[in-house]
Amino acid sequence: MEKVPEAGYQIEGIDIAGFNRSSLIKNITLPYKLIKSFFQVRNIFKAFRPEAAIGVGGYSSFPVLRYAQARGIPSFIHESNSYAGKSNILLGKKATRIFAASDGMEKFFPADRLMHTGNPVRAQIVGSHISREEALAFFGLKPAYTTVLVTGGSLGAKSINEAIDSGIPLLIKNQIQLIWQTGKTFAAKAAEHAAESRLIWSNQFITKMEYAYAAADIVVSRSGSTLYELCAVKKPVIFVPYPYATEDHQTVNAQNLVNKHAGILIQDKDAMNKLVTVLIALANDKKEQELLKENIGRLAITDADEKIATEILKVLHG
Repeated sequence: MEKVPEAGYQIEGIDIAGFNRSSLIKNITLPYKLIKSFFQVRNIFKAFRPEAAIGVGGYSSFPVLRYAQARGIPSFIHESNSYAGKSNILLGKKATRIFAASDGMEKFFPADRLMHTGNPVRAQIVGSHISREEALAFFGLKPAYTTVLVTGGSLGAKSINEAIDSGIPLLIKNQIQLIWQTGKTFAAKAAEHAAESRLIWSNQFITKMEYAYAAADIVVSRSGSTLYELCAVKKPVIFVPYPYATEDHQTVNAQNLVNKHAGILIQDKDAMNKLVTVLIALANDKKEQELLKENIGRLAITDADEKIATEILKVLHG
C-alpha cells in the first residue's frame, strides 16, 4: 500500500478476505464479501477498461482475474512459490498464461500455458557491484571474520532471533560476526548485544539489502520471496521456513533447493537446538560453502520481469 503509490500507480481497494483455517466461525461473512468484491471489481473494470489482468496469487487476486476471465479479457498469473496457492490453481484453469518462479509446476497448471520465468528480483540487488570490503565498512564490521546475515523478513522471525540470541558467545568464539535484521519486537534486545560487541550490527529493518548481501559469507533466512534474491546473489543459505505459511509453502520452497544441494533446511521447531551448531559447522567448511554457492547460483533467473512483460505484450499485441 506504500510502495505502489510511491512508484506512481493508483490503488483501488476491494473488500475481500481469505478463508480463515484456524476459526471457521470467522468465515461467516466470506460469501458476502466475495459477492461484494465482484461488484466492486465490475465498477473498477468499467472505469479503467483494462486490456489485461495480472495477478500474483492470494485472495485479493481471485475476484479480479475471475471477472476478467468471465469477460474474455486476457488474464495472467504469476506463482512465486514451489507449492501453488489455491487461488492461482483455480485461476490457472482459464488463465491465458501462467508464469512460475520454480520448475516442476506442471502438477498444478496446464503445461501448454505454463512458462518457467523465475521471480522478479529488485534491480539494485541484481545490478550491485559492491565489494565485500566496501559492504563490511558500511556496517562497521571486520573483513577477517566470517560474516553472517540473519534475516527473518521485514517483521523478523522469533525462532531465528531466539536461537541467534542464545548462541552469540559461541558464534563470537568461532570468529563469526553478524548483520542481524531482527524485526521490531526483538530490536531492543539485539541492540544490547550490538552495544556490547563490535562484531554485531543489528537493526529492526535493513534498507540497503544490496550492502547486506555483499558483506555476507553465509545467510540465515526464511524461504519466501527472499529465496530468489539469494539465488541471484549466490550465497550459502540456511533456510528456516515460516511454519504457518499457507500450504506450508516456505518449507516446499526451501526443500526444492535442498534437493538440488543449493541450501540447508532447518525446521522452525528445531532452530533453537540446531541453528547455531549447523551455522558454525558451515562457517568452518569452505568447500561446502563453495558448493552451495555454485548450486544456488545455477538457479538464478535475473530477467524474470522482462520475460513476463515481454510475453504479456506479445500475447496482447502480437
